[in-house]
Formats: sequence, structure tokens, C-alpha cells
Amino acid sequence: MSEFKLPTEIVDLPSQGKLYASDSPLAEGKIEMKYMTAKEEDILTNQAYIRDGIVLDKLLQSLIVTKFNYSDLLIGDKNAIMVAARILGYGKDYKFNYASEEQVVDLSQIEPLPLTDEVKKAESNEFSFTLPSSENKINFKLLTHKDEKKIEQELKGLSKINKKSSPIVTTRLKHQILSVNGEDELPKVREFVDNFLLAQDSRALREEIKRIGPDVDLTFFPEGSDRRVDIPIGLSFFWPDI
Repeated sequence: MSEFKLPTEIVDLPSQGKLYASDSPLAEGKIEMKYMTAKEEDILTNQAYIRDGIVLDKLLQSLIVTKFNYSDLLIGDKNAIMVAARILGYGKDYKFNYASEEQVVDLSQIEPLPLTDEVKKAESNEFSFTLPSSENKINFKLLTHKDEKKIEQELKGLSKINKKSSPIVTTRLKHQILSVNGEDELPKVREFVDNFLLAQDSRALREEIKRIGPDVDLTFFPEGSDRRVDIPIGLSFFWPDI
């Protein structure tokens, strides 16, 4: 029997590998991915995966050829891999409705955001920021897939205690902030976020995290508009026939 071979593509990571350990394959700044097959379509329709909210992670893990710890992926790099997976599975044209009009975005034209000087110079996934109002000095990190899963689990646990509570902003910051004025004990960091982080400082910190974080530009110009808006990543992104 002849050997079957699947075509693959090299995907550039927005981080260029700058924030990974030197011995990680991710430090190369690129990974190899294969084209989607019927096997991956089975993953996309797996009701257990959909119910547990892990279907896209299962899909990406099945498509990635390069061997590395998936939990280490920065969220911005994961976004780039998600876009590549959509292109390799169903093509570059993504159709969706926006403001009651059908839009078509060429996903192959999505570019990484320019790498900031902070990331270019970074020796690890740790950055500093002085809060503008309180002048407290914050050290923070960019979230990885592992961090996102921890946040999801914590939010689920909190919702069981209080169904009306949804502390998304503070929970994410508790996982991102590494120290406050040099104090890196976790209880102290959490106490600061809960009781002493001013709303205007919280917003400034989140804007700084967004500015620094490597990612892809998931925005587009709607027809007849001169203003960019977020590309809606809905069900049709990976289920175009829905």
C-alpha cells in the first residue's frame, strides 16, 4: 500500500518565540500544522468536547505537528494558530453577518500586531508597570493557555458559591499580577486586587497588558465604514455550514 502524506504549513507566531524558554520548540517563533481531515471534523462535532468547552483546543492539538507543551502557549499565539486552523480546514474566506449585512474577510490577510519594544527586550514573561493613580509598581505576565484554564476553573467554582457573582476582571488580574511593590506572596496580591486596586488603575493596567501582548489583528473594515471593528468569531468560524 502506498504511503499517504498530509500537506503541512509553517505558522509564524506573533510573539516570534521571544517569551518562551530557550529549550522550548516555541522559542523558534513558528510551528508546523497539518491540513484538516475528516478526523478533525469528527472532533468539531464531538458533543462531549462541545459541552465541556474544549472542542477548539482538541482541534488545535490534533492539527499541530510540532511537539511542545500546549499549556505553554501564549493566548495571542493561540489566536494565530486558530486562524491558521480555519484556513487549513475551510479556506481563507470567512463569511458572517455584521450590522445586518453579509461580510467576507480574507483570513489570509490577517497580520500579527507589531511586536512592542518591551517584548523584544524581555528575557522572560514578566513586565513592569506603574499604576498612574496610586503609583503602585506592578509586575505582571501575559496569560498562557494553562492560565486561562485555571481562570475558567476558578470562575466556575465561584459561580457555584454565588450564582450572581461574575468577578471576571479581578480573577484574571489575580492570575496576571506577579507582585505589587515587590510583594509577591499570592495572598497579598489577591488582597490588593480585591481591596486596593482603583478602577482607573485597573483599566490602565489592562490596557497596558493588551498593548504589550503579542497577538494577531482580528479586526476589519465593514463595508462603507472607515473604522475597524472586531471580527466576530462565531459558530460559522469553524462550522461554516451551520
